[in-house]
Amino acid sequence: MSERILICVAWPYANGPLHMGHIAGAYLPPDIFARYHRTKGNEVVMVSGSDQHGTPIAIKAEQEGKSPVEIVSRYHRQFLECWQKLGISFDLFTSTGTANHTEVTHDIFLTLLEQGYIYRDIVSQPYCPECRRSLPDRYVEGTCPFCGYLDARGDQCDNCGRPLNPGELINPRCSICGATPEFRDSEHFFLKLSAFEGQLLDWVKQQTHWKPNVLNFTVSYLEGGLKDRAITRDIEWGITVPLDGYEGKRIYVWFEAVIGYLSATKEWAKSAGDAEKWRSFWQDKATKSYYFVGKDNIPFHTIIWPAMLLGYGNLNLPYDVPANEFLTIEGRKLSTSQNWAVWLPDYLERYDPDPLRYLLSINMPETHDADFSWHEFFRRNNDELVATYGNLVHRVLTFVNRYFEGCVPVPGELDSSSQALLDSTRDTLNTMDELLYRCRFREAMRTAMSLAQETNRYLDEKSPWKVIKQDREAAGTSLYVAIGVLSGLSVALYPFLPFSSQKLHEYLGFEGDIQDGGWQLVMPAPGQKLLPPEPLFSKLDEKLAEEEASKLGHTSR
Repeated sequence: MSERILICVAWPYANGPLHMGHIAGAYLPPDIFARYHRTKGNEVVMVSGSDQHGTPIAIKAEQEGKSPVEIVSRYHRQFLECWQKLGISFDLFTSTGTANHTEVTHDIFLTLLEQGYIYRDIVSQPYCPECRRSLPDRYVEGTCPFCGYLDARGDQCDNCGRPLNPGELINPRCSICGATPEFRDSEHFFLKLSAFEGQLLDWVKQQTHWKPNVLNFTVSYLEGGLKDRAITRDIEWGITVPLDGYEGKRIYVWFEAVIGYLSATKEWAKSAGDAEKWRSFWQDKATKSYYFVGKDNIPFHTIIWPAMLLGYGNLNLPYDVPANEFLTIEGRKLSTSQNWAVWLPDYLERYDPDPLRYLLSINMPETHDADFSWHEFFRRNNDELVATYGNLVHRVLTFVNRYFEGCVPVPGELDSSSQALLDSTRDTLNTMDELLYRCRFREAMRTAMSLAQETNRYLDEKSPWKVIKQDREAAGTSLYVAIGVLSGLSVALYPFLPFSSQKLHEYLGFEGDIQDGGWQLVMPAPGQKLLPPEPLFSKLDEKLAEEEASKLGHTSR
């Protein structure tokens, strides 16, 4: 029986290019998950968009002498280009700048206000006397009162993950000029998070399928008590407050960005020709909704957004929040300000997408931080993609093309090792089915690569290139089995390596989209015509690893 799956993906901030940390943390995992579920025949909608509001974009616009609209338009276009090149298969990638998003945000704001979960109060807001501007929370830095981290932001500590208010920071400073901010009183709207503390804790404790780090962090945070948070700010760039008398205020970006998951699904439904279709993804209790974010966004998706959903009513809470840990670069914490990052647009100008997808999949930061290094990228490409998997494909198909007129050989009776390998292929697909369903992508990828290694050993044992001179049927049988395994691998690796898997699917003589065949082993029929194969992957010059690594930290973007 098919399932309905809603995949909600973190919204990238449209004030700079994407980097490897973004991809490993929040964008590759949901694409793997979506492709797997589509192949299974499940009904999938994957949504996200550019987060276009907030003071950081306004400041970026000032720095470049452009309007905020010009800044967000540039990076939104760049995001779309990157998704297409990397194969990130959103059903809709929109933005928070649409009239639809404003309408949905206003609806949630007014409903929560009417229900008593939003109220007015006076807040002491940071103001920089040197910059002569009100500062958003993220532009105030200081020492975290909980863990002592020296560079915590006024909205959140990146070290311990706790959401903060600027007034809680010890020794606060303006992140733009370094001056000590003044705190001035201003009336704002607050989300009454404290009203949901007990209800959220009871709900969260039932989510035993969550990753331990996500579950433990959320329970610990809730047991520490929830504080109400201001949801408006004195800024000019953002979504308006839908009430008279508040024209100078905007709804704060942390509140309205998570609403984007709902507004994007509604936009998708309208574009699909059925404006009410969103309801089955948000109101049908059988639907499972997954939120793919980095670990710094855990509390916004396991506490704040669920509180908003509870207050609004009749909308599904998250089924899972499979947040990933962080990606370091060459052993150091990623830093965009110091250009210690590998930028996705730069990568895609020089290299193919599947090798990157492979490295980030087999080394995914699922339960602990992982590292990206250029030496590791080149090594895994050459030793694993090219030598283990790519060479397996190429030598089998080239040999069949040469000695069996490019057609799948007619097999004789399968011996025990041949049958065992085909059984192992089906077992691999079943094992990966279970792993992918539970968002264990790294282990699933390693399971598939183990099958490729097992098939190489089988071919070394059978040596059809030697046997063909004495026993053509025996050689054809082992090649028939190997082709069957390749068919299974093309399915197993499709969520991870969509470009090369589709190529292999076509090399094996199949037509159409690989995912249409389902999550199963489809044996090519004896006599099926194969396409002349080309190498799936290219060997890279490992000397370039030093050159690539040397670029880190030298120029600013």
